[in-house]
Amino acid sequence: MSELKQRLNTEQLNTQQLNTQQLSAPIYAELSRVGKVLASPLRLRLLDLLDGRERTVEQLSQESGIPFKNTSAQLQQLRSAHLISSRKDGKRVLYRLADDEVAQFLGVFQEFTERRLADLRSVIDDQLGDLSELEPVTADELTTRVGGGALVIDVRPSDDYAMGHVPGALSLPSGQLLSRLGELPDDAEIIAYCHGPFCVTSAACVRLLREQNRHAHHLVGGFTRWHRTGHPVHPEAGS
Repeated sequence: MSELKQRLNTEQLNTQQLNTQQLSAPIYAELSRVGKVLASPLRLRLLDLLDGRERTVEQLSQESGIPFKNTSAQLQQLRSAHLISSRKDGKRVLYRLADDEVAQFLGVFQEFTERRLADLRSVIDDQLGDLSELEPVTADELTTRVGGGALVIDVRPSDDYAMGHVPGALSLPSGQLLSRLGELPDDAEIIAYCHGPFCVTSAACVRLLREQNRHAHHLVGGFTRWHRTGHPVHPEAGS
C-alpha cells in the first residue's frame, strides 16, 4: 500500500507541476511583450525622441533618420505595448510617451545597461568623446551649482525649450551660441544641456565654450535624464 500511495503522490506532484507550467506560460508571454518591443535600436531611439515632447511621424523620421514608413511601423509597435500615446491636432497626429512611468522606466533601464555592459560604455566614449574631461555635472548636483550662481543654458531648439526645460535655464540654441556669447557673464560657471541621454550637442557646445576661455560643463544625460529622475520641469505638464 505504501508503494502505491507513494507512486500516486508522485504522479499527483508531476501533474501539479505540469499544470503550474501551463498556467504560468501565458503570464510570461504577456510579460515578454514589452521586452520584444524594446528589442529594437530603432524603437529605443524613438522613445528617447518622444520623452518630454510631442512629435509627428514626419518629425520623428527626420530627426531619427529612419524612413517614414518604417517610423510609422515602429510607432505602431510601441503603441501596441502601451509605451506611447497619440492625439490628433487638426490633420496631424502627434505622438509622445504614454506617461511619466514610461520615462522613469527607460531611465532605469539605460542606467542599468550602462553599468552592466562595458561594450556600451566603450561605444558611448567613441561617439561622444571623453566626457570626463568636461567635468560633467549630474542632475542631482545641478541644483547645488545653480544655488552657487551657475548659469544653465538649454542648447536645444527653441520649440523643445518651450515644451519643457530645467527651471531658470536660458534658451540658447547651439547654432546661436557664438553669436550670443556676449549675453553670458564672463566669470559665470556655465552648465549646458541638450536633449540626451546620448546627445552630442551639449558636449560640443561645452568644448566650444572652453575654447573661448569660459568655465563650462555639460549636464549628464541632458534634459531627458533630468526629467526621468523626477526633477522639476518648467512649464509643468498641463500648465
